[in-house]
Amino acid sequence: MELAYYSDYAVRLVNSEDPARGKDTLTSVEAVRDLFGGNGTGARRATDADVTRFRSVRARLRSVFEAADHGDETLAVDLLNSLLLEFPVSPQISGHDFRDDDGRPLWHMHLADHPSNATAGYAAIAAMGLAFHLTEYGVDRLGLCEAAPCRNAYLDTSTNRSRRYCSDRCATRANVAAYRARKRLEADRSGKTGRTADSAQRTAASGER
Repeated sequence: MELAYYSDYAVRLVNSEDPARGKDTLTSVEAVRDLFGGNGTGARRATDADVTRFRSVRARLRSVFEAADHGDETLAVDLLNSLLLEFPVSPQISGHDFRDDDGRPLWHMHLADHPSNATAGYAAIAAMGLAFHLTEYGVDRLGLCEAAPCRNAYLDTSTNRSRRYCSDRCATRANVAAYRARKRLEADRSGKTGRTADSAQRTAASGER
């Protein structure tokens, strides 16, 4: 399993809350377990106490994305480093589940966590994955959706660093809103131009009399 995969843990946790709409799906131990995806071992550790702990880690991870979104590179790194210190992992070489044509293991880096609870395990993996993404691709690759009121986190993996939205749905919504705004502006300008022309014609007619 590549380290880049683990950065999705951070995105999933941050996006379990929609602050602008007052929505929060992280309300039960089942919701905590769902965040682990295919990591059944981590999910089985979860208890009701992890709900509150997960929310605390979520707020800290969102702060990393917010700092990156504001262009504060140093703050984003400092916030992420504090998580890495609090929730350490042990990188290990692994070859399970992946074999080449000759049946030999395809060796890859794996993050082995040794947590006291489900939150510690998840936070360790999420922080390390996000740190890998940041150092490999740059802090500007961590973003928050620009389609108001959505502020979901995303990881920009585009070739030209052009991503601005968390999903195709938000991109479409933002483009439609921008198109309508342009049309309203054009209509307003057209109306003003028409009124100016009418006024000029009335002034000219008055002068001729």
